[in-house]
Amino acid sequence: MDTVTLARALFGSSMAFHIIFATLGVGIPLMIVVAEILYHVKKDPDYSTMAKRWTRGFAIILGVAIPSGTIVGAMLALLWPGFMEYVGQVIALPFQVEIWAFFLEALFMSIYVYAADRLPPLARIVSVIFVAIGASASAVLITDAHAWMNTPTGFEIVNGEIVNVDPWAAVLNPSIWTTAGHVLLSAYMTGAFAVASVAAYKLLRRNRSAVEYAYHGKALFIALLIGGIMSVGTAVNGHATAQMLHHYQPEKLAAAEGLFETQSRAPLAIGGTADAESRTLNGSIEIPWLLSFLATNSFDGVVRGLNDFPMENWPPLQVHTLFNLMVGIGTLLILMAFAPIAYRLLLKRTYPRWTLLALVATGPLAMIGIETGWIFSCTGRQPWTIYHVQRTSEAATQSESLGLLFVLFIGIYVFLLIVTVFAMRFYFKRHPVLPELAGREATPT
Repeated sequence: MDTVTLARALFGSSMAFHIIFATLGVGIPLMIVVAEILYHVKKDPDYSTMAKRWTRGFAIILGVAIPSGTIVGAMLALLWPGFMEYVGQVIALPFQVEIWAFFLEALFMSIYVYAADRLPPLARIVSVIFVAIGASASAVLITDAHAWMNTPTGFEIVNGEIVNVDPWAAVLNPSIWTTAGHVLLSAYMTGAFAVASVAAYKLLRRNRSAVEYAYHGKALFIALLIGGIMSVGTAVNGHATAQMLHHYQPEKLAAAEGLFETQSRAPLAIGGTADAESRTLNGSIEIPWLLSFLATNSFDGVVRGLNDFPMENWPPLQVHTLFNLMVGIGTLLILMAFAPIAYRLLLKRTYPRWTLLALVATGPLAMIGIETGWIFSCTGRQPWTIYHVQRTSEAATQSESLGLLFVLFIGIYVFLLIVTVFAMRFYFKRHPVLPELAGREATPT
């Protein structure tokens, strides 16, 4: 494996691990906010219990997200010294401000955990809202650098030198709003479905008391409602993302859809495999005219195909599969959220066992969707680190010792994952929910 491929594999595996905890670290605080608000509105202590227990799980997740994020930051300098030259001169601002966002999150997390019971209801809600704001702001600021890599602005290259730097123009690059919106919505969606998975699993276990069943039923309903709403929001945002790609990264959009020939009334291709040699998409289902509409808001809109670009600038064609997997999971999650809600509200019945079994899968499915989305976004930019400015081969380190580092860091991630699972299981087995619910009468979900 050459140095560039090893650098990509090492950084990619680091991001794949970190993104699990970073995503939950953004999504779970929103669930805590909702539970706190419901508690103070409905005066139902079950929602207070949810907020407290979700906060404990969030604290464990945060304990892994921080060091894994630190590792990713160190790897940027270690693996991509060429890229860091641009970061230092052009797009350092969001990395600097992100420290303050984390400070805000940590400060109000301390207030909420250690002083919430002494605070009036409004101050208690405000404190946890600021935790959520800090977590979301951190995600947006880091995402800003990623968006800038896709649509670089705020500088010029003259005689090989970076000149005329405008940090704010770099921060407010053309893709920041669609990219940040997609990251936040999908993180909120994943946090909700992670809660739904746990609640559905708990409801599957037999010999539950009525109090426990009511508690987990409420948690499942809230999680499905928020997860479904955020899934729809993510899908709507996908329309804006398609238009952004059409204007700023047409090769990426063409590769995502396996589109080789520039055409108006371009079809949306579902499934199939793209063949670079024959320059065809085989085995796909095509929806006529829909890609043109998504990209241009017109069924007659012209969408550029890969044949318009030099082949050495094509993204890897497997991004078509990644794109289909991401969109397919998102669509499935919308159905898996709203179908049980409709069943529960319209028929007034408890969820069938087979439905609960399916709902256990929503959290893992959402996380797979997140992972494939990030891989698609980064791989679809290849062969560029900074789109049309710096190739990945120019950004990568020339060090020859990456193989050992790859094995070492994979071992660290496996260890951290095992420790996290152990800590979660140990804590919540030692602190089951029933004693916290003891003495209450079950209330309907």
